[in-house]
Amino acid sequence: MSLRIVVCVKYVPDATGDRQFTEDLTVNRDDVDGLLSELDEYAVEQALQIADEADDAEITVLTVGPEDAKDALRKALSMGADKAIHVEDDDLHGSDVMGTSLVLAKAIEKAGYDLVITGMASTDGTMGVLPAILAERLGVPQVTLLSEVKVEDGTVTGRRDGDTASEQLEASLPALVSVTDQSGEARYPSFKGIMAAKKKPVESWDLSDLDLESDEVGLEGSWTAVDSAAQRPARTAGTIVKDEGEGGKQLAEFLAGQKFI
Repeated sequence: MSLRIVVCVKYVPDATGDRQFTEDLTVNRDDVDGLLSELDEYAVEQALQIADEADDAEITVLTVGPEDAKDALRKALSMGADKAIHVEDDDLHGSDVMGTSLVLAKAIEKAGYDLVITGMASTDGTMGVLPAILAERLGVPQVTLLSEVKVEDGTVTGRRDGDTASEQLEASLPALVSVTDQSGEARYPSFKGIMAAKKKPVESWDLSDLDLESDEVGLEGSWTAVDSAAQRPARTAGTIVKDEGEGGKQLAEFLAGQKFI
């Protein structure tokens, strides 16, 4: 029986772009380029490595987002994934991690799976809580923040590296794992892979396909809300002190004034 791997990926705004907010305090994506979250590329890479070692495996990449999010799916398909699922619905606008995890869980259950792989966090929000919430919604064990992943005989094993020690962890399938940026450099899509990706299937689902109502997701269904948002203030120029015999004294006065000493 084929090993069914689902990789959750996210289409995020380019960090180098100038982000603006809309009236409902969500990011205005109209004038900002997007791309596949770099941390999710590691998840795709781990899925490909697991599939290479398996007798038979199928990799499905899944994303929730606007029309442009298909670009993230195409990147993953060009890396070597087999097929993709795109969940898009206007009522998803403004969904927080609870709403997004609900949609992902419903889509994963509908698609069928043995192993779910995610990145450690998304590069736009960097919250890092979605893997645990998603595993709870699916009712499966979670093995998170792994630097190495292997699947054998119905069990997923992995290594989690800490500051002073490494842990060896395992869980029976079905299960969810998240991987870090130390799990192995993601491969670049080849020209052949890019061309092949154009012919790979991409299914499009909306809320009705997942038996979800609009009030369960989006701004209305979110458990959290953004109270305010503002651009980070520009960095001010520092004070240059020329040491003419009083430098140490001025430094001490500055530190005392900032309550550092």
